[in-house]
Amino acid sequence: MFLLKIGRSYRELKRYLTIFSVLIRYGFEDILDKVEGRLGFRFFIFWQRGTVRKEKTGIERLSTPERVRLVLEELGPTFIKFGQILSCRPDLLSNQFIEELSKLQDNVPPFPFIKVREVIESQFKRPLEEMFTSFDETPIAAGSLAQVHKAITKTKKEVAVKVQRPGIEKIIESDIKILYDFAILLKKHFSEIGYYEPDRIVEEFAKTIRKELDFIREGRNIERFSKCFKNDKTVYFPKVYWDLTAPKVLTMEYINGYKLSEVDNFPDLNVDKKSVALNGAHFILREIFECHFFHADPHPGNIFLLNNNVMAFVDFGMVGILDDTIVDWLISVLRAILDKNVNLLIKAILSLNIAPQPKDIINFRIDLFDFLERYYEVPLKDLNVGTLIEEFLDIIRKYKIRFPTTLVLMLRALVIHEGIGRVLYPEFNMIEYLRSHIKNLMLKDINLSRISKDFSFILGDTTSLFKELPSNLREILSKLRDDNLTIRFDHKGLESLINHIDKLGNRLSLAIIIASLVIGSSILFQFQTNLKIFGYPLPGFLGFVLAILLCLKLLIEILRS
Repeated sequence: MFLLKIGRSYRELKRYLTIFSVLIRYGFEDILDKVEGRLGFRFFIFWQRGTVRKEKTGIERLSTPERVRLVLEELGPTFIKFGQILSCRPDLLSNQFIEELSKLQDNVPPFPFIKVREVIESQFKRPLEEMFTSFDETPIAAGSLAQVHKAITKTKKEVAVKVQRPGIEKIIESDIKILYDFAILLKKHFSEIGYYEPDRIVEEFAKTIRKELDFIREGRNIERFSKCFKNDKTVYFPKVYWDLTAPKVLTMEYINGYKLSEVDNFPDLNVDKKSVALNGAHFILREIFECHFFHADPHPGNIFLLNNNVMAFVDFGMVGILDDTIVDWLISVLRAILDKNVNLLIKAILSLNIAPQPKDIINFRIDLFDFLERYYEVPLKDLNVGTLIEEFLDIIRKYKIRFPTTLVLMLRALVIHEGIGRVLYPEFNMIEYLRSHIKNLMLKDINLSRISKDFSFILGDTTSLFKELPSNLREILSKLRDDNLTIRFDHKGLESLINHIDKLGNRLSLAIIIASLVIGSSILFQFQTNLKIFGYPLPGFLGFVLAILLCLKLLIEILRS
């Protein structure tokens, strides 16, 4: 029974009731109408509906995306983080949802210094004073997962100490279980949502947030960037102090600069904004096409400006890794878009083989052609990467092509960097910079060492294939000879049909029972008995009452369906 499944603890049961209450308050009763029978919470939901309806004020005037954002905000850190990550997925959600979810903020108060001390001392098994000469009790930044304090080490180094919020891991794990339960139910009851596999989205979210909670991993991410850009003087990454770093505490060099989001507040600051914009473009293209490793959350609050127009990056909990296949695919897609070649674009999209191919390939081709045609006569300097990617992903979403999360995060990072560049230097054009970069990459691809390396890989792969072919063929023939060859056949889409037939069967059974009660009660009316009510024989009367109640139940179920 599902009630037992979700009743893992009183706290989780209480959490479910809170979620039901919030969903009803913001007008999402239709979701509970679909799932309440499955959840086994009829009484609780009925009670919550009666209570919450009295509180409703003006919610019906809000749009669905606005109500979704309010629900996530009210449900706390895990759900806010889930919404923030969904706001990075224009391949899944419409622009209205993306814009609204982008407004989600971690409006949480900082936790007290006594808790900060407890976390640090439990991680290192020694007093705070043995590790730091001074430690500011007031955080310089606070979020739902952690907060950052300024401190000075025993070696007189000025550092930023990131401390994980106490108990947040337990809260997140509990909420992930609840999110997953709801994802399974949404997948089953809402076909338009089920196609996008919400359970898989929750699993990806769980992986992402667990990685963000591992501060040792974040420290390694910083060092990987430092290594990749060690000869680049236009970007800077903080040093990690490993002797003061643990899974829940990250100690790194304190960046003494100005946040890029605050540059306009300092008119006397000597900044060459054009150089900063170009340095940012150079950074995003290098990290994608050369390092194959990128900062997935490069908003202006995570970028500091140092002397000589140097950009320093912080917050490396969310990063993306790209393999050679994805990078080569991306080059092909961007080249097709920049050259306005629809055939090359379709070939590139379908070549990745990452999702079901569009069923309506003709209209898919027409939409892509219209997409490129709109920009055919537009000069490169007037093109906008953000608009191009947004419209491209609209088509991808329309034909339900699923892209890997890493790829979508990378496209989002590209759009963010273009936005930063245009704010700093209005004449900045990412398209022209992107085109010249891709041309250089294509020239690199045709050098002899690259060709030799690719040929060597293909030769090795082909040799391996021919080595395995005889044994694989022998195994197939052996199974054929022994009548032991199994061909698996999965018929998808039968679940909804089976559920529908099951409901019809239940209704038919109920109708037969009602008919039997009516006939049986009519017969009982013929018998004389001293047990009467309203002048009618009691057995027959009770039978008719039961038949009427069951008939009402059947009628309600038919109307609700």
